[in-house]
Amino acid sequence: MQQSLFITLEGVEGAGKSTLMSYVAEILSNSGKDVLQTREPGGTKTGEQIRNILLNRNNITVTDDTELLLMFAARAQHISEIILPALSSGKVVLCDRFTDASYAYQGGGRGIETSRIETLEEWVQQGLKPNLTLLFDLDVETGLRRAGNRSEADRFELEEMSFFERIRTCYLQRAKNEAERFRIIDAAQTFDHVKQQIQDILKEYL
Repeated sequence: MQQSLFITLEGVEGAGKSTLMSYVAEILSNSGKDVLQTREPGGTKTGEQIRNILLNRNNITVTDDTELLLMFAARAQHISEIILPALSSGKVVLCDRFTDASYAYQGGGRGIETSRIETLEEWVQQGLKPNLTLLFDLDVETGLRRAGNRSEADRFELEEMSFFERIRTCYLQRAKNEAERFRIIDAAQTFDHVKQQIQDILKEYL
């Protein structure tokens, strides 16, 4: 059985991680890995329903606590139904966002205390953490402009720029604190240069 790996992609809005996820999967598949692609919030039928609640721009009354708890509710289902079975079978799980996003968005962005997020992380994940996290870093103004050109703004994308500045700061701090797990990708570069960064990182890691 091949060695399982849990790889996550993180970043601010418009950094390109969702677009480049298939490219990451292609590199891994070409190296002989059996890859499962998934996302958060979502990944399961229940999780996708929760995602619709969280991203719906009309749900303006959702409180910060409700948002955090819904994120971890979706995550609990995702881990049980998708992630752990795939890892147990030796697959590489490639996930668009995971718990670092909760620390960045609900912690950094919303201001929820880190200790509360840590409690939920311990309860829901039981020690599960990514082996590698690719952080697509980009200045907020450029990211929001890209996101705006992509589609209509969701509930998160309607927030003020300062919200996303706090998110980016939190992501970079987490990357500094857990340098062995994180690899930072300069998402401001051209598409080809970003792809080259991904190649170099995966070659080194694999």
